[in-house]
Amino acid sequence: MKLVCAQSDLSTNLSLVSRAVPSRPTHPVLANVLLQADAQTNQVSLTAFDLSLGIRTSFSAEVLEGGAIALPAKLLVDITSRLPEGEITLDDESGDNTGEGIIVTLKPKSGKYQVRAMGAEEFPELPIIENSEAIHLTTAALIEGLRGSLFATSADETKQVLTGVHLTVKQDTLEFAATDGHRLAVLETTNERPLEGNSQLEVTVPARALRELQRMLAHSSSEETVALYFDQGQIVFAWQNQRLTSRTLEGQYPAYRQLIPRQFERQVTIERRQFISTLERIAVLADQKNNIVKVSIDNANQEITLSCEAQDVGSGTESMPAQISGEDIDIAFNVKYLMEGLKELPSSEIQMHLNQSLTPVIFTPLGGLKMTYLAMPVQLRN
Repeated sequence: MKLVCAQSDLSTNLSLVSRAVPSRPTHPVLANVLLQADAQTNQVSLTAFDLSLGIRTSFSAEVLEGGAIALPAKLLVDITSRLPEGEITLDDESGDNTGEGIIVTLKPKSGKYQVRAMGAEEFPELPIIENSEAIHLTTAALIEGLRGSLFATSADETKQVLTGVHLTVKQDTLEFAATDGHRLAVLETTNERPLEGNSQLEVTVPARALRELQRMLAHSSSEETVALYFDQGQIVFAWQNQRLTSRTLEGQYPAYRQLIPRQFERQVTIERRQFISTLERIAVLADQKNNIVKVSIDNANQEITLSCEAQDVGSGTESMPAQISGEDIDIAFNVKYLMEGLKELPSSEIQMHLNQSLTPVIFTPLGGLKMTYLAMPVQLRN
């Protein structure tokens, strides 16, 4: 195998796929990146796979001799990222007679590096999903859905199914939902091409895989279409020359729609940025204590007051105007949960819908995207 490529292409694509290389591989070959070069199409593809998450990406190069080889991922990333810009020649010299195994030579314009490699045949195949109908989404819709849900997933590995985002594909919409038991984010986006018939598909995808997908999509144009395939235990996202595969999470996802109240006794409309910046200031004190911020709703003055009392440290209160319907109430939240959700609501004004001081509170954007953020209040101790 022999090819000539740009240092920037090799380095960029290597750093993309290397995120699927396990830090403690269960098998030596998994610490490698599979490089495949096709002389007919002049395409080079790189694949990394930890048996759960797989990433494949490809780029153009001058392929003088086709072939495939497994290269040590970390070493290759470290070398290529430090090489000067310009052309790199990659050449494998199989010194079988010397007992050296496979040696790959990298030649930048100023030197030569040799790296030991493994045979491509040892590298596990990425799962392929056949006979599954693709669901097509624009990159913009997918990024929107991921941004509005990923932050609410759980980091607790014992609640396995909550460490993922639950996707529900309806005829012409895709719903993203995530909860960690304290809060819930649900967001709906439109499918590029509606599904045929009345089929509805549901799957829970690990947040780790979706964060990698989000990172990869950040480099694509928002008009780009992503094809999504899924089958028992596996999901694939494919676009342009990129592909991400992941196993799906087992287990029953909570029936989150039943948690969202249908009717509310109180409603508050408020300017989002002002609310967030006020929360950020109050959070300085809340962080000193138990992360709890009190929200007092005052109908007569049409304002809300945020306050925090951190014993032995100090206290703070700040008020801001709001449009309020319903009676006065005091309610408290974990400030971190409140801020994380509000930052993802994509509108300049938001609505807060609530009933009692300990029942779920719903935040929605005014106009635009269909997103619901539910936060559980915490008990105020006098």
